[in-house]
Amino acid sequence: MHARTEAVIRDLRARGIDSEVRDLDTGAHTAQEAADHLGVELGAIANSLVFAADDEPILIMTSGAHRVDTDHTARALGYTRIGRAKPEMVKAATGQIIGGVAPCGHPAPLTTFVDTALRGHPVIWAAGGTPDTMVPLTFDELLAVTEGREISVAPD
Repeated sequence: MHARTEAVIRDLRARGIDSEVRDLDTGAHTAQEAADHLGVELGAIANSLVFAADDEPILIMTSGAHRVDTDHTARALGYTRIGRAKPEMVKAATGQIIGGVAPCGHPAPLTTFVDTALRGHPVIWAAGGTPDTMVPLTFDELLAVTEGREISVAPD
């Protein structure tokens, strides 16, 4: 098992979450690929997106069926500007690479926001620290393991 996946499992267990990380036969580099592989709705995939918010990294866990409206989200969260983080910032903040960023297992706590649209799915699938691993969680487990704050990532 990859060290990044072991870190995810360690953080899950520390929160009392007993989910098992699933190895995929092939990497899932998009939410649609992950949904197809797992046989679930696209909206049940929790994309882990790192953004630079006023030059500081934040993690937004959003439904695979949504796009983050950065202007709306910046205003809602009180940031001047939110933009996609460069790969170097993603790796430094999470210890993981784009395509495999998990909601946990990071070297240090990361300010995290969780898309309210994920609440509508009984099981949410998030990356397990690598592009070829996924972990099932409930919405409440996702909030607990990330210590995240619920937000809407797009205007109503």
